[in-house]
Amino acid sequence: MEPITSNQKLAAACARLAQHPFITVDTEFLRETTYYPKLCVVQMASTDEAVVIDALAEGIDLEPFFALMANEAVLKVFHAARQDIEIIWHRAGLIPHPVFDTQVAAMVLGYGDAISYDQLVYRITGDTLDKSHRFTDWSRRPLTPEQIAYAISDVTHLRDVYVALAADLERRGRVDWVFEEMDVLVSPDTYRADPERAWERLKTRVRKPRELAVLIEVAAWREREAQARDVPRGRILKDEVLTDIAIHAPTTLERLAGLRSVPKGLERSKWGHDIVEAVRRGLARDPKTLPRIEHARQAQNGTATVELLKVLLRMTAERHGVAAKVIATVDDLERIAADDEADVPALSGWRRELFGEKALALKHGRLALAVEKGRVTAVEREPAHAAAKEARKPAREARSPAGGE
Repeated sequence: MEPITSNQKLAAACARLAQHPFITVDTEFLRETTYYPKLCVVQMASTDEAVVIDALAEGIDLEPFFALMANEAVLKVFHAARQDIEIIWHRAGLIPHPVFDTQVAAMVLGYGDAISYDQLVYRITGDTLDKSHRFTDWSRRPLTPEQIAYAISDVTHLRDVYVALAADLERRGRVDWVFEEMDVLVSPDTYRADPERAWERLKTRVRKPRELAVLIEVAAWREREAQARDVPRGRILKDEVLTDIAIHAPTTLERLAGLRSVPKGLERSKWGHDIVEAVRRGLARDPKTLPRIEHARQAQNGTATVELLKVLLRMTAERHGVAAKVIATVDDLERIAADDEADVPALSGWRRELFGEKALALKHGRLALAVEKGRVTAVEREPAHAAAKEARKPAREARSPAGGE
């Protein structure tokens, strides 16, 4: 099979695919050396055919493909869709809709946390996928027959996976659960790389407002620099360097050079001056304008409460056949332990019904955990004041005339 390299064939293929209620979609891209992913290949399949589009073909116009992604009459099925959607958002400024992510569906159906595509295919179809071209250079031309076969196999197996998962969701009444999850995937906010929010992706826990202010400014500088140069963020500065700068807040080039994590000579470059200026901007920010730093771990007995919530989460996930990760994260549990009205997914929608209400009941002593026949179970408890009142009742009865004395 030859890949599509002409605009005429691309338009015709997209017109055919648009006649189907659903299509499967996958992309091959490179981003190891760039900030923005470089789209190399697009593969799609309907129940009738599969096509491979050479996105790097000379003169190719992907507009028919983008129009198909926006076609509301066609459901677009992906596996682990976030990066594929990010590419389309960057190239065309649109979000595919409607979409269905088989990885999310698999989590909702209890296949585990973030199951890989090849594992899901094997569990549903029994087929073993050829993974030899997973890390191939998709930018090299011409594409080999083996690469094309690999690309086609991805979307044709995805058809079978989707049909099986959709039927299981319908049978178990969880279709709405999956499409509720799709709201995040199809939100433009998920893909906007706003430099002012770049600090949020960092796995660092600054404790002081001053540190947070500096981190926001330095992370924003790095994000803008990476975007302008189209290089990965780590090529500018590593995450741990940003944290070090935020904590020590060097306001001079000499102090910047004194940080062990900072690359040697950085203070003599334009970047050195930019970083010091970013630090100064951070220190000048009004603390009242900073995002709130949440310290869920400060709650009394918070650690013990979180551990109990983890047990309840595992029990709930096993009982209902849902991946624990899709119900709640550890961060969610920590926030619930600190605040009954925490703004977390676990306290809204189907998650609240499945887990959130029980989590709050456990936190406030209305629910207890016990082990019966080797399994953890939840046991409803009376509030402490009601139990105390009940305990005093026999003594009062004994003193009454009805008690026989």
